[in-house]
Amino acid sequence: MRSHPAGSTLPGNPPPANSRGTVLFASLIGTTIEFFDFYIYATAAVLVFPKLFFPPGDATAATLQSLATFAIAFFARPVGSAVFGHYGDRIGRKATLVAALLTMGVSTVVIGLLPTYASIGATAPMLLALCRFGQGLGLGGEWGGAVLLATENAPPGKRAWYGMFPQLGAPIGFFLSGGIFLLLSEVLSDAQFFQYGWRIPFLASALLVGVGLFVRLRITETPAFQKVLEKNERVKVPVVTVFREHGLTLVLGTVMALATFVLFYLMTVFALSWGTSALGYSRPQFLQLQLFSVLFFALTIPASAVLADRYGRRAAMILVSAAIIVFGLALAPLFGSGSMVQVTLFMSLGMALMGMTYGPLGTLLSELFPAEVRYTGSSLTFNFAGILGASLAPYIATWLASHYGLSYVGYYLAAAALLTLLALLATGRARATRFA
Repeated sequence: MRSHPAGSTLPGNPPPANSRGTVLFASLIGTTIEFFDFYIYATAAVLVFPKLFFPPGDATAATLQSLATFAIAFFARPVGSAVFGHYGDRIGRKATLVAALLTMGVSTVVIGLLPTYASIGATAPMLLALCRFGQGLGLGGEWGGAVLLATENAPPGKRAWYGMFPQLGAPIGFFLSGGIFLLLSEVLSDAQFFQYGWRIPFLASALLVGVGLFVRLRITETPAFQKVLEKNERVKVPVVTVFREHGLTLVLGTVMALATFVLFYLMTVFALSWGTSALGYSRPQFLQLQLFSVLFFALTIPASAVLADRYGRRAAMILVSAAIIVFGLALAPLFGSGSMVQVTLFMSLGMALMGMTYGPLGTLLSELFPAEVRYTGSSLTFNFAGILGASLAPYIATWLASHYGLSYVGYYLAAAALLTLLALLATGRARATRFA
């Protein structure tokens, strides 16, 4: 007799329905927590870790070493996709989502408890790197599962709308992480901040994880995975099946998400670095400007979902990819203008386009793969795109701006968007019937 994962129902017995509110909140809260954890590390990697976790003396070397630990997570994310995707496609979405959230949450809280270089020497950065790997591992498994939790519970004609809720976790997590560091900078002295204040965001993550676990433990398995069980369609090793039977789809899906990652990390990491160095803005001033622009990121995600449900995910992504190409050509005149008004316009437009491309992305990628390998396939495409787009974008943009000027940063973004556009055209219509 075939065994069934915990929390599933036997074939022929309909599973209890998840309520709309529970599904949407469970998908949103998890990605909010995951991205909050991810972004507080990014901020601390610039502001805190170089001074506390690496040998004193050479500030530049310490910063580079700190940024190297930041990059570790991007290479851990595909590993998380394969590991959690395997169990998500074998035992179910619910249990895997709980495990991914715990992996990310525990890694983050432990960072807040780590002793510094002054206490334990070279062991401190090693432990920091290990925790950062854990963050990447958890996020690699979180995103795909959250998207599937939403889209596989969506009613007909509402899949993009449901699928945008986990995407909202990115701007909310970014806003919360930036906000808490700005608040701590205001209420604590520099000595207090470096003594204990920097630990507060990492430790506070435990409260958010508790809420996320409470909600996720109440949900039932998705209808799509129940059908996989009933038809006995589970594959033995999902990652092998994805590479063997869906290799071209994996490549095209990765390129389809490329422009999204390049755009986001140009608007955040590169813009912050270039704005506070070459353009002369203070760090608090530019952080406030970024937090303002993130509002446009959050507001355009729902708008993109409405368009994607009405006109199709692929059509919506083609349109916004073309708009990103145009935006890339306008990058230098706006960002390098020296005008606060034009720089604000640049940041707001860029983040608005980010919301328009990020909103339908999860639904589009999940529709590329059949249910029996959907967790693994969609997660891998998303996180491979993260390696190609996110990990390299700030470095490439800084090198181009330093050697050839900001115009070439815009050409770089336009080129990434053109590749995404070509991949979208090559895929044809997303195979939505696989959700039936």
